[in-house]
Amino acid sequence: MATENYTAEMTAAIVEQYQQGTDVNAIADSIGKSIRSVRSKLVREGVYVAKPKPAAKRDNGPTKKELLKDLEATGFDVAGFEGATKEAIVRLIGHFAN
Repeated sequence: MATENYTAEMTAAIVEQYQQGTDVNAIADSIGKSIRSVRSKLVREGVYVAKPKPAAKRDNGPTKKELLKDLEATGFDVAGFEGATKEAIVRLIGHFAN
């Protein structure tokens, strides 16, 4: 017979603590369970709300494809430069602009 990981009382207590704003890390420490275990239990109980992931930084400048087209317009053969970084392509364009 399988043992019970969370009693009904434990489940009620962690749900109540979480809904009152207690951090999952603190709840896990207080009951001697891993953070992952507590988070999983809260998900199964339907109360856990994941924190939004931070947005990735976006470069609003020209794309690598656009930069390669600009470089190609100078008469430079861009074959093989598709893997270059944007910074390297910009430096190369700067070299041809001088």
